[in-house]
Parts: sequence; structure tokens; C-alpha cells
Amino acid sequence: MRKRKTTGWIGGVLLMMLFSWGMAGHAGAASVQQDLYNVVIQDGADPWVYKHTDGNYYFTKTTGNNVTIWKSRTLTGLDAGESVSITTGGQSIWAPEIHYLNGAWYIYYAKDDGDNANHRMYVLENTSQDPLQGTWQDRGQVTDKTNKWAIDGTVLQVGNQLYFIWSGWEGNVNVSQKLYIARMSNPWTIVSDRVEISTPEYAWETNHNPHVNEGPQVVIRGNVINLIYSASGSWTNDYCLGLITADMNADLLQSSSWHKRSEPIFKSANGIYGPGHASFTTSPDGTEDWIVYHNAKNNQSGWNREIRMQPFTWNANNTPNLGSPLAPNSKIPVPSGEPERIRIEGEEGQFGGAAYASGSPNGSGGMKAGHIDTADSYVEYRIAIASAGEYILSARTANGTTDLAWSTLQISVNGAEPAPFYITNKGWENWGVSTKRVYLQAGENVVRFTKGNGYGEIDLIDVFPAN
Repeated sequence: MRKRKTTGWIGGVLLMMLFSWGMAGHAGAASVQQDLYNVVIQDGADPWVYKHTDGNYYFTKTTGNNVTIWKSRTLTGLDAGESVSITTGGQSIWAPEIHYLNGAWYIYYAKDDGDNANHRMYVLENTSQDPLQGTWQDRGQVTDKTNKWAIDGTVLQVGNQLYFIWSGWEGNVNVSQKLYIARMSNPWTIVSDRVEISTPEYAWETNHNPHVNEGPQVVIRGNVINLIYSASGSWTNDYCLGLITADMNADLLQSSSWHKRSEPIFKSANGIYGPGHASFTTSPDGTEDWIVYHNAKNNQSGWNREIRMQPFTWNANNTPNLGSPLAPNSKIPVPSGEPERIRIEGEEGQFGGAAYASGSPNGSGGMKAGHIDTADSYVEYRIAIASAGEYILSARTANGTTDLAWSTLQISVNGAEPAPFYITNKGWENWGVSTKRVYLQAGENVVRFTKGNGYGEIDLIDVFPAN
């Protein structure tokens, strides 16, 4: 069994934390953990993660009115990463992706003018070494000569040749979304006719109208090009992932070179509904493969989605074995190469006002911190850290406030001005994750949560280095 690699910051930190908690009468409240619950982004859809040679992950998702890029050293810290937002113009900006091609950065995204029938693909270019710096230049529309409706564009590189793959309409009416491929002469120019490589045909692709094949993503292993795509209605529990393969040496502009599986390879299971539009990456040390995907927050919640991740393996024929979505209250190991995290159970805090700990059927320790319901209510945690710096504070949180999409608790670190700590609404005991990048001083730190807008509960808190 391979020994997992982790960074070496934990030893001194744990001793200081246990000492701190022991002095406060909470011995054993802090512990070193190498696992997590697999919600990584509590709200969002169409995740794209790119791991660059600089050791950073670059992440983006659908934000609607712009393109936002996050930068993180860890997969579990994506939501609290440094970020920059890029204005693109247009409306309904969907499924952006960031790629590094030929020594420059490119963002591919779909937008329209307020009419879905006018959705088309566009691209931005940045020659800066860091995509969060420099200037993003508009390279315009990416299209073949038909100029039909197009979304979810991605780039496949085989040797020095680039191909563009996207979801589009055959005509001008939304009857069926098909997958197309075309050859590129550079990252912003298509130079061949589009070739249809997939159309919805099986029952699990045609069970809702319109029929949908979308969200193509490419993972190459050996000589096999794996094109994983999303099928069925994205607004339904039936949304799932399918697989099409081609040989690296085949003529990729021939439809016959692409072979579709007759069954989905990833679908609703274990209390996870509508998993789809996945992205694929590796752990920080490169030894593990991970799928990052969105799913409905609740049964039949449609486009109200969150982002999860889990490791996957490979079949003998070099196709991905994704298994099934892991159950929402099951733990998984942190990606190999990420730092261990210090964990404090929510119920181990110091409570004031109306706040108190209570039972939690789905909580990690069977308890949770809650009832922070009045202005004088709080729960406070004392965290001792060996080295000052920026840390990710990741809390397993829940919000079931009636008629309120988001709640907040107010978080204050070492007496600083309180700031909102956002918790999406998907029901009590349906745990998500709230993250914040915080500066912690060497020695003891006091983290306090107080009443915000609506109501929220805390199952546990993980703390690990941001960098």
C-alpha cells in the first residue's frame, strides 16, 4: 500500500493546539485528520479545474455575468483561493474553461445577447505567466462556417494539433444538442468543417426534451482519448455522464473513429442527484486521479447545484472507472500531497447567549453547534498555530432557513471586525461546506461566530495552510 505524502507542518501545530485546548478544558477537541466530506464548493455548476506546471490549480465555474478564475495550491482550498473576475460583455455566460496552450492562457466560454438561440463560443487570451495578472485580450468568436448555436467548448491537443469540441445544434431550433469536433489552426481559429461525433440516441440521453449531449471533457490515457460528456436534462435527476472513445492515431475528423458506450458511466446514486459536467485533474503530488463534478443540492432541485469531488481509477482498457457518487455523509481521504488538517468538532466550542450544542444524525461526531439565534449568541474556538500565515478555514455547515437562499454567520478572528461567513440553503442536516481564507498569528487565535442574516449550524471546522 502506497504511503500518502503530506506536508510537514502538522506536528508542532497539533501539539500547540492540544495544549491550548487542554488549558481551556477541552482536551482532545483538536485532532489531525487526513479525510474530508466531499463538497468542495457549496454553490455552483460547470466546474473546470486545471493543474498547471507551477503547482497551482486554476478553477472556474459558471458565474452568469462574468468569468471568475480562482487560484489555489490545493483542491480542497479552491473556494477560498485568490480570484479575479473578467468582464466579457454579453449575458448568460456559461461553462468557462481555462487552458494553457502554446505558451499563453486561454479562456473559452459561451455567451448570448439575452436570447438563448444566440449562444456562441468565444475566447480570451492572456500572455502573462500568471493568469490572475496581465491583460485578457478578446480573441472573438470561435466558430466553424455554419455559425450555429454552440456552448461548452473545450480543446483537445494531439501532438501539435489542436481540435475544438463543443455542444451545438444541427439547425436553428433547440431540438437536440449534439457534440461536434473541428480542427484548429491556432487556439482561436477553426479551419475545418464541423464533424458530428455524438447525438443523443439511448433512452438515458433522450428521456427529456430537448435531447442533450453537452459538457465534453477530454482525458487521454495511453493511446485512448476518453471524451466524457453530460447527457439528459441538466435540470433533472437523470443528468449523468457518458463516454466516447477514440484512438490517438485515428482520423479524429471521421465520425466512425469515435465509439460511444451504451450505458452511462456516472449517474445518480447514494443520495446524490444529477451528477454531471465533470472536470478531471490529479492530486497535488500527481499520484491520484480526481473527478470534480456538480450535482443537485437536493432531490429534484434542478439547477440549484453544488460541486463535489472524489478519486477514481482506470480500467484495463485505459477508460475511466468512475464508480458511483459517494454518499454525502461518507468521508474520503484528502488528495494525496495536500497538508493534513486540524479538525475541531463544532460542539467543542465555547458557547454564549442562546447558542448551544445539540444532536446531529448526520454530523461527524453526532453533535453540532447551533442556535446562534440572538445578537448576544456565539460559539468560539481557540486555535493555536505554530507559524503565522494565511490558512483555509473550512467549516461543514448547514442552513435550512425558511425563504432565504443564503444565510450568514458573522466570523471574527482575534477580535477583528466581523465578516460574513456564507452558508447556502439546502436544509438542516444536509451538510455543505463554507470556506474562508484567514490570517492566523503564531500562538493562540480566537475564532468567534455570531448571529448574521438567517441561521446556520456548524458540524466541524478544518484548518490547513493556504500556501
